[in-house]
Amino acid sequence: MKNIGILLSGRGSNFEAIANNVASGKIPNARIAIVISNRENAGGVESARRLGLEVTVIPSKGKVREDHDREVVEALQQHKVALVCMAWYMRLLSPWFVKQFPRQILNIHPSLLPAFPGLEAQEQAFAYGVKVTGCTVHFVDEELDHGPIILQKTVTVLDMDNEKTLAARILEQEHVAYSEAINNVLNEKFTIVGRRLVLV
Repeated sequence: MKNIGILLSGRGSNFEAIANNVASGKIPNARIAIVISNRENAGGVESARRLGLEVTVIPSKGKVREDHDREVVEALQQHKVALVCMAWYMRLLSPWFVKQFPRQILNIHPSLLPAFPGLEAQEQAFAYGVKVTGCTVHFVDEELDHGPIILQKTVTVLDMDNEKTLAARILEQEHVAYSEAINNVLNEKFTIVGRRLVLV
């Protein structure tokens, strides 16, 4: 049984999708050992408590980033976490944090990286006029939305779309993609050559 740690700052819909797939066995031989938020009022905190999961709130406001990261890492290590999943965690991890969990931190981003990194990715895609966008699950490294890509899901941009409808359809694919990526990583069914992740 491998322990998963969730980091979140918001409502946590990707976290809920992961939790449901762990509970149903779609992510087998895994358990969510701890959910950590930097915001007490994050919707995901309430969801995690409702699901009976262990929740820790470690406020980040007013703290030096690496000091906060050390508190978070300590909590993850206490729970013997094998994989860290960022689920709309609005903090850029310090290089020190990343080094504590090499190839063990995942993030999901609502675009086909390297296109449209950072905030408001769906709005960027819509404004740019792309015909296809989607989501990306990637390993976290020291740079924003930059680590090796694990998998991507595409979403066609429809003529009648607006930013809200496009974001909703991307989110549906995020819920599928994240669990697929977690299974691939936990099962160690990959190798990385340069930046390329190859399933084996």
